[in-house]
Amino acid sequence: MTTNPIPTSRLPGLPLGISRTRVARDHALIAPDGHVPSPIVGWSNAEGVVLISPAMRGGPGGPRFVQYLVRGADGCRTGGASPGVQRVIYVLRGEARLNGQRLATEGFAHLPADSAYELMVPTGTELLVFEKRYEPLAGVAAPALTVGELSQAPCEPFLGDDHALLATLLPISPAYDMAVNVFTFQPGTPLPFVETHVMEHGLYMKQGQGVYRLGDAWYPVQAGDTIWMASYCPQWFVAMGRTPAAYIYYKDIHRDPLTPDATTPR
Repeated sequence: MTTNPIPTSRLPGLPLGISRTRVARDHALIAPDGHVPSPIVGWSNAEGVVLISPAMRGGPGGPRFVQYLVRGADGCRTGGASPGVQRVIYVLRGEARLNGQRLATEGFAHLPADSAYELMVPTGTELLVFEKRYEPLAGVAAPALTVGELSQAPCEPFLGDDHALLATLLPISPAYDMAVNVFTFQPGTPLPFVETHVMEHGLYMKQGQGVYRLGDAWYPVQAGDTIWMASYCPQWFVAMGRTPAAYIYYKDIHRDPLTPDATTPR
């Protein structure tokens, strides 16, 4: 007689009812063992997972952006975000088509708010998406559509450490009120200090593993994990294991902290 095993966590050895996911006042770790796929608003024939959103803390006081995964399918497409909302898309695997242009694995695009485009995501392709309501800056024109790939992005040692390489995907310009970067660490390499700053982060572990300090807690992390870090959440990372660790992360930049919360109507 054969039986179908009861599905458990994606981490071997974890019993039912156990997860590495934690949601705290100023940070969250979302492990893939708890992902619940659902349709994504604004996308046709798409299945995805909303990883970070203002709903995480019930609205004000929570994240001021959205981060989610999109898994492609036949007819999966989008023609734009909600009014006033910009997107950054990053191809984790497979390839997408943006206005007919091929975006291969490790390709990315910044899609300005209130712009029209056609993004096709076929079966076998997975995207990481960041969305943020665009905050105009007086006297500065909003950015145009930006397309690139990780291998061509500016990449420099972080604070002079050749074992920690920081690639910046978007131009460093006041026109952009968000940044998306890829950080790659050789095994055993840490951030040089505990960071505490006004920017908030949304992070996705692309590869490898390590330990992340968030507030006063320490978490083992690995490829597929998602982290939210609120403004002023103390944060630190060290890469562990035998292979490099890399994560892609979002932060808000170039805007006055005294402006109203971008998630609330103005």
